[in-house]
Amino acid sequence: MSALLIEIGTEELPPRSLAALSAAFGENLLKGLVETGLADAGVNCDLFASPRRLAVRVADVRAAAPAREVERRGPALKAAFDANGQPTRALLGFAQSCGVDVAALETIETVETGKGAWLVHRAVQAGDTLAAALPRLFDAALKALPIDRRMRWGDGEHGEFVRPVHWLVALHGARMMELTRFGLTAGSASRGHRFHHPQPVAIDDAGQYETRLAAAHVVAGFAERRARVAQCVEQAAAALGGQAVVDEALLDEVTALVEWPVAIAGAFDAGFLEVPAPVLIAAMRDHQKYFHVLDADGRLLAHFITVANLDSPEPQRVRAGNERVLRARLADARYFWDTDRQRPLIDRAAALDGVVYEQRLGTLADKTLRVERLAGLLAGELGADAAHTVRAARLAKADLLTHMVGEFPELQGVMGAYYAAHDGEPAPVCTGIREHYLPRHAGDGLAQTREGLALALADRLDTLAGIIGVAGTPGGDRDPFGLRRAALAVARMIIEAELPLDLPALLDAAAEPFNKPDLPAQVFDFVLDRLPAYYDAQGLRPDEIDAVLSQKPGLLLDLDRRLRAVAGFRRLPAAASLIAANKRIANILAKAGDEAHAAAVDAARFESPAEGALADALGTAEAHAAGCVQRGDFVALCEQLATLREPVDAYFDAVMVMADDAAVRRNRLALLARLHRLFLAVADLSRLQG
Repeated sequence: MSALLIEIGTEELPPRSLAALSAAFGENLLKGLVETGLADAGVNCDLFASPRRLAVRVADVRAAAPAREVERRGPALKAAFDANGQPTRALLGFAQSCGVDVAALETIETVETGKGAWLVHRAVQAGDTLAAALPRLFDAALKALPIDRRMRWGDGEHGEFVRPVHWLVALHGARMMELTRFGLTAGSASRGHRFHHPQPVAIDDAGQYETRLAAAHVVAGFAERRARVAQCVEQAAAALGGQAVVDEALLDEVTALVEWPVAIAGAFDAGFLEVPAPVLIAAMRDHQKYFHVLDADGRLLAHFITVANLDSPEPQRVRAGNERVLRARLADARYFWDTDRQRPLIDRAAALDGVVYEQRLGTLADKTLRVERLAGLLAGELGADAAHTVRAARLAKADLLTHMVGEFPELQGVMGAYYAAHDGEPAPVCTGIREHYLPRHAGDGLAQTREGLALALADRLDTLAGIIGVAGTPGGDRDPFGLRRAALAVARMIIEAELPLDLPALLDAAAEPFNKPDLPAQVFDFVLDRLPAYYDAQGLRPDEIDAVLSQKPGLLLDLDRRLRAVAGFRRLPAAASLIAANKRIANILAKAGDEAHAAAVDAARFESPAEGALADALGTAEAHAAGCVQRGDFVALCEQLATLREPVDAYFDAVMVMADDAAVRRNRLALLARLHRLFLAVADLSRLQG
């Protein structure tokens, strides 16, 4: 057993996809090796990824998989022989497919199973050799890569990949493996850094891979290179007397752009600091892939850190080139800042009637009017200032028509707040404009003001109702309007900001302009469909989530409280018994149909003391439950439900629910229906696993 190394050498790979490509390549190749028996599950797998290469090294790979016993099940014994004891056509066909002569039936054994006797054939199958299996496993791993569009190059006859392939390495220990793909034959020669070491790099053994490349100015491991980028950026910032802001996404992208990272500090004219800091940061971070630097008080310094892909003998020239490029970018930003402020934001809002939002939904001006109405309604529900909220809604999309947002679209909302403040708008209006885009993505922070929350919710609710109303819910991976993101944002705002809002009622209001009766329910279900993944990420169990969502609570804040109460309830000693009882009750009521709801509980028809005891305990629990539900205290309600364990167990031990006497049977069903309704005030506990 030796380490298997596979390297694909390419032209520069897309930086934002590099980590995902590397992970998928390693995962799929390892999966194939394990499935064929060439490697054991849990074996160490090292991933390497740089701009010009994807590589995987799997430890302890066999040259040949061990032989294994395979078993094929044939026809059932009763179908294998006819009345005269002769083999049927089914048995003959099975024996032929196994390569066994009917006269050699000793190789076919009967196996007694829970479903009867069957005929099986067992044989020893030789294991795959690595040499024979590798091309197949390599192709399967490449086919499963997350590549939207594959490239062809040359005459187009050498296959497809994310970028043109220039070399292949395939080593099993020190032995070269036969692998011909992309018009290339794999060998043991990799390539070093494009400028520092352009000549081939001999890899004598798979275990030497990263060491040999390091000597050729290539840090092959993504994680190691990422740590080196962060370290050199932080050191460069410290030398300036500041602290670099190492954004995780930018760090990943820069790591994917360089093979030999070298940090270079640069500066720009301090006069540019008059432009809002988010603009300068966007120009550096998003457009130039620079890290910005803050002073001890968190203020932006007139410095930046860039990461070069080579150790230049003249770093001052690299610095000067980057400073020149940034200077032009910042000069444009300052021009946009000065020009945009010459026209009030409210004037730009009036021009939104010339911007189509969606052909069937009108212009951005039409959307603004709908959002204003919803925002005013939500302001009353949340205790926000209605006038400020509506004013923020009127101005919220106006910055889309500014030069600055045209150049830096990621600053929409942010620049609107700056321009509104320049125009003398009240602070809550400016904050609402900035916050109404929050959360921008999963894990992003929420609006912190009531005006911001009201406007953010109104904007998402209008988007969901409008787009779903005309285009339906998104299917597959396509979601051009970001409806899934909008739905999750609505749920997060209501739950995490603890807003006591009735979502179905809000959706009724949001859908009103579209005159589609089924639309509110359709959007509500779409929002609920986002919650299983949301709660799964928090460690809650799927059956707990299903038990609560099955009741479709309109108050998402109550839904959250119910779910956490159910998670606590199942840890109580009484939980297992009550969960089993709920399953039994649900089955009984389902089979009884309308009869289960045909009567009220009549104590005079009780025939067993257990019936009266359960009715009394149920009455006490119902009295407490009303207050718990009103307060939203579902933990206390679950604790109250746990007290029903003994009377419920005693009831089922002593009482036959489906009695012959119809009146008695209906009375017992009515009692169980009351009990079931009480539990449903929290969740459908019958959906919980034992």
